[in-house]
Amino acid sequence: MKDSLPRYTLRVPQILLDKIGYIAASEGRTKNKELEQLMRKRIAEFEEKHGKISLKEETTDR
Repeated sequence: MKDSLPRYTLRVPQILLDKIGYIAASEGRTKNKELEQLMRKRIAEFEEKHGKISLKEETTDR
């Protein structure tokens, strides 16, 4: 099934990828979804401190 989500290649030390994989599996998520959750949390923390980030084109979340 194709989707319209953009792709991004992440270069990261193997040990970090392995540990994220471990955490993701323990939470019943994929590594990708675990990273997405971490990104959402970090963005929320940033916006709470600095205000909402406004972008030209807001995209809808899946």
